[in-house]
Amino acid sequence: MLKLGMREKELTLYLVVPCYNEEAVLPKSSQVMLDEMKKLQKTAGVSSRSRIVLVDDGSRDATWEIIEDLAKEPSFVGLKLAHNRGHQNALLAGLMWARERADVVVSMDADLQDDVAVLDDFVARYREGAEIVYGVRNSRATDTGFKRKTAGLFYKLMDWLGVETVPDHADYRLMSKVALEALADYGETNVFLRGLVPNLGFKTAVVKYGRGKRAAGESKYPLHKMLNFAIEGVTSFSVRPLRLIFALGVLLSLVAVGIIIYTLAVKIMGQTVSGWAFLTVSIWLLGGLQMICLGVVGEYIGKIYVEAKRRPRFHIEKTVGK
Repeated sequence: MLKLGMREKELTLYLVVPCYNEEAVLPKSSQVMLDEMKKLQKTAGVSSRSRIVLVDDGSRDATWEIIEDLAKEPSFVGLKLAHNRGHQNALLAGLMWARERADVVVSMDADLQDDVAVLDDFVARYREGAEIVYGVRNSRATDTGFKRKTAGLFYKLMDWLGVETVPDHADYRLMSKVALEALADYGETNVFLRGLVPNLGFKTAVVKYGRGKRAAGESKYPLHKMLNFAIEGVTSFSVRPLRLIFALGVLLSLVAVGIIIYTLAVKIMGQTVSGWAFLTVSIWLLGGLQMICLGVVGEYIGKIYVEAKRRPRFHIEKTVGK
C-alpha cells in the first residue's frame, strides 16, 4: 500500500478523456483504463467513487454509442457535446464537469499513447504536495524526424515569445480541485490549456513516461491542425509578433530613407537609373511583407472579435452514468 504522506485521505480521482471518432480504439483503451483504475483503488488509496469520464466531441462515427454502452459499468460516465468544439474545449468541458465531483482529475487522450501505468506516480506526486503534475515524454523515438524537429522548434519559439510551456508535455496531467477552480476563472474563448495551466502558478511536479503508438485508428492531429494549434498558442499568450511587425516597419523605413538618399545622389550626379528589376523586386517584397503583417494583425483582431461576443465554449447535450 502506498504511503499517503501529506494528504492521507482516500482520493476520488476522475480520468477525463476527450473522444473524437474513436470507435476503433475506444473498446480497447477503455478496458485498459478501467483495469488501471481498479488497480489504483487497491494500491494507491483511490476511492471506488472514482470515474472515467469520456467526452464525445461531436463524433461522426459510433463513438457515442460505445460510450453509452460503457456507461452501464458504474466506473464510466459519458458526456456528449452538442457540437464539435475541438480537442481543447472538449477536454475543458470534462475538467469543469469533474471539478465539483473529484479531489483530483487526470486528463489523457483515448488512443493509449499516454502510459496509464504511471498514474500511481501522478497520485504520489500529488500526495507530496503538488497541485499540478505534468506527464512529460522521456523521448520522441516513436515520432517521425519531421515531427521531432517541428516540435522542438515550436517549444523554442514559445520560449522566445515569452510563453510558459512544459516541453514534451501534451495534455496528460493531474490537476487538483484547487487548480481546477483557478482554471475555471479563465474565461477566454480561445483555449490553449498547455499555456493556461502553467500560468496558474501552483506547485507542480513532473512524471516521465514513454509515449507509445496509437493502439488503433488514425491520428486526429494532421499537419494543418498542428499548425493551427501552434498559431493558437502563440497568439493566445504573446503580443510579441505585433511588436516584431513594428520593428520590421521601422527597419523598412530606414531602408527606404537610404534608398531615397541613394536615388537623389545618383540624380544629382547626372547618372541614369535603369532600376526596373530592382523596382519590381522591391514592390513584390514590400507587398508580401505588408500582407504578412496584415495577416498577423488580422489574427489578433479576429481573436478580439471572437472574445468580445462571449459565446459559450461548449454545451453538454447529454450525460450518461453517474
